[in-house]
Amino acid sequence: MLHQDQFRDLRTLTAPDSNKTVLAGIRNLTPEITARAAEIEAARCVPPDLIERLKSIGIFRLFVPRGYGGMELALPEGLEVIRALARLDGSIGWIAMVAGGGSLFATWGARETYERIYRNGPDVPICGSAQPAGTAEPRAGGFRVSGRWPFASGCKHAEWMAGFCIMTDENGKPVAGPHGQPVVRGFALPAQNWEIEDTWHAAGLKGTGSHHLVLRDALVPEANFFDVEGGTPCVPGPLYPAVRQLVPIFHGAVSVGIAEGAVDELVALAHTGRQQFRATTPMRDSEIFQFELGRISADLKAAQAICEAETASLWHHALAGTLNDEGLAVESTQAATWIAATCVRIVDACFALAGSSAVYETSPLQRRLRDAHVAAQHAAVQQRQYVAGGKLLLARSAQDAGQT
Repeated sequence: MLHQDQFRDLRTLTAPDSNKTVLAGIRNLTPEITARAAEIEAARCVPPDLIERLKSIGIFRLFVPRGYGGMELALPEGLEVIRALARLDGSIGWIAMVAGGGSLFATWGARETYERIYRNGPDVPICGSAQPAGTAEPRAGGFRVSGRWPFASGCKHAEWMAGFCIMTDENGKPVAGPHGQPVVRGFALPAQNWEIEDTWHAAGLKGTGSHHLVLRDALVPEANFFDVEGGTPCVPGPLYPAVRQLVPIFHGAVSVGIAEGAVDELVALAHTGRQQFRATTPMRDSEIFQFELGRISADLKAAQAICEAETASLWHHALAGTLNDEGLAVESTQAATWIAATCVRIVDACFALAGSSAVYETSPLQRRLRDAHVAAQHAAVQQRQYVAGGKLLLARSAQDAGQT
């Protein structure tokens, strides 16, 4: 096991000054990722050898503290990496997002558990499910946990996995929180403690391996539990005190990356000189194509700008120590929801503009279309999230009116 002084030595060897080293590694992997897209989809997970390559360039330590050998990147730098991977392949971008988010959630556990997770170094893939699909009943030494958790992206290569539980009393009755709602806590266990149910037969993001996780009457030590709502991180760092505020914009970065990839592929198709059936000119010379491509490009620039602006705002608050604010969580979710929906429209437009060639499995545009739609179905960015944004606007306007 590595001690803290050893972690500091490791930091000097593994933590670059910025994300440039990681982005260079991604560029080197680009031909292989592109060539293996069909293999990734067929396997319904990223192949182990490719996971090792991603690990070697630092994908799993983007937000791990430098004191533990990680890069501890600034939020804009870390999301640039995730976006670059999603631009190449939606599934790989998604598991990079999950790994980054997982390393942030890990900071909310007990220090002894955190030390266990990173005892052999910073490159630890972490995954989990955010749904409170389990129950935790108090027992001597911890809690008896049972449950079945969906959408555990990256579980095939994860080394630690997390789930959320409704906490109960000794009789199995849910414990009520201060406002009467059931108390929910997260917990983490090594991957070997979990059963994986092979359920990920999905329309898009096929390579994420987002299967179900199962535990049956497992005794989980109290030190393995964490409280995202009312707890505190066990390590210092600007991003760790308010993970909920950050999760939505991680999704926004993936959506933008997928949309960027779709535009790249549409432009590449046009440059082949393709001329569609009954068209009088090649696609790239058609004013109709140029008009639609210009409109798509404008939409993409808008999505990029909002993602970057929201990321910069969250990072500013993180540095100022003001990130743990409910209004920021709502604003982040509102921005990410708009980004996801806009990127779906961009990818749909690219697919339609490509014509009949896009319907074949060999076309990357059909994969982009499926990935974008599945990404936008995630609870973090579904359209119903706009409700909270509307409520926040009304509350702030009422407050402003009361002050005048």
